[in-house]
Amino acid sequence: MSEYIFHCEDCQKEFTRTLHMSDREKDAVICPHCGSKRVAQLVTAFSTVTSKKS
Repeated sequence: MSEYIFHCEDCQKEFTRTLHMSDREKDAVICPHCGSKRVAQLVTAFSTVTSKKS
């Protein structure tokens, strides 16, 4: 599962969702603030932590 950040085009608020990739592809994301389906995924940075050193 991955964490995605979305921006609602109707109420202009951002929110975070943890989804399976298959759920994201189905456009199953609804704004929790206003219930709109007009949401856009934002581009975000990520990092990982491993136990091995490079």
